[in-house]
Amino acid sequence: MRKNDQRRNALLDAAIEVLAEEGARGLTFRAVDAEAGTPVGTATNYFANRDDLLMQIAERVYQRWMPDEATWAAAEAGPQDKAKVTELMRETVGRVAGFRSGYLAMLELRLEATRRPELRAVLTERVRADMNANVAYHLKRGLPGDAISVKLLMLALNWLIVETLTLPGLFAPEEVDELVVKAVERSLAAT
Repeated sequence: MRKNDQRRNALLDAAIEVLAEEGARGLTFRAVDAEAGTPVGTATNYFANRDDLLMQIAERVYQRWMPDEATWAAAEAGPQDKAKVTELMRETVGRVAGFRSGYLAMLELRLEATRRPELRAVLTERVRADMNANVAYHLKRGLPGDAISVKLLMLALNWLIVETLTLPGLFAPEEVDELVVKAVERSLAAT
């Protein structure tokens, strides 16, 4: 396997686009090479097989979803209150939904995982780690709410993202914002 990380990431980014546009059936090494603009056979030098490619796509999406340093700094600035939770949730929904192809690729991966136990295990571990990291961050920062409220927010806002990306006309942008605000209010009201 080749070790050029920049080329590997470019191939993974191309694979994300193919998966989002064509679905799992359209994800072939040839399609990845075409999307990346690399010679036919390049992807096969970087990924052992299709399962390896699928698992690395999931990791790449999560890498690209990670907040940058400025976002982390803004999250830690100011009072750690309900308004901060709302601000964080707005930012998260915007950042995650802003990488539309990444989210759609993850939906495709989840569907594919129902038929591939190894992929299911990798995705389960990755999503669990993400959930645990979000809960730990929330509690460490002293934000209002408990672990259950964080999990409920993640579940609700993930589905809101699905709706906005797959049925873009369903909610107007101001409705999306209102739903984020109400999700925070209601999940924190129970704690």
